[in-house]
Amino acid sequence: MRRATILLTACLLATGATGCSKSADDTAKDCAAALTPRTGGNASDKPTVSEAKKRVDALDTTLADLVHSGYDGVAKDAYDTLEQKTKEGGKGRPKACKPLSEDDYTTLLAAKAINGLGWTDKDGQFDKLKMAQHLGN
Repeated sequence: MRRATILLTACLLATGATGCSKSADDTAKDCAAALTPRTGGNASDKPTVSEAKKRVDALDTTLADLVHSGYDGVAKDAYDTLEQKTKEGGKGRPKACKPLSEDDYTTLLAAKAINGLGWTDKDGQFDKLKMAQHLGN
């Protein structure tokens, strides 16, 4: 009887432990929230890793298009501005971001910095017109 109780307890503990762990999306959103004060973005902007990748990819595509179209200076200004904002926000990794891989953390940090620069629309998508407006000021 004692052995059955120990096995049952072990099974319940194992099941309960896995049920308590956070999803990858929840971890990313917690990390994004922790990065908000560092990047100056909107507190409600909590992208998942895949959403952050889309935002950063859209910026990358815009920068490549600018270079291809002969606007190297604008692309460099945008890159330098984002790099500075990312460096400011990336000083010391918040505890909420520790479970993320280095790549996922860097992507979230860049996405939050894009938001902090005001380069996103109301839906959190990268907005190249807002980027151009902010760079022009």
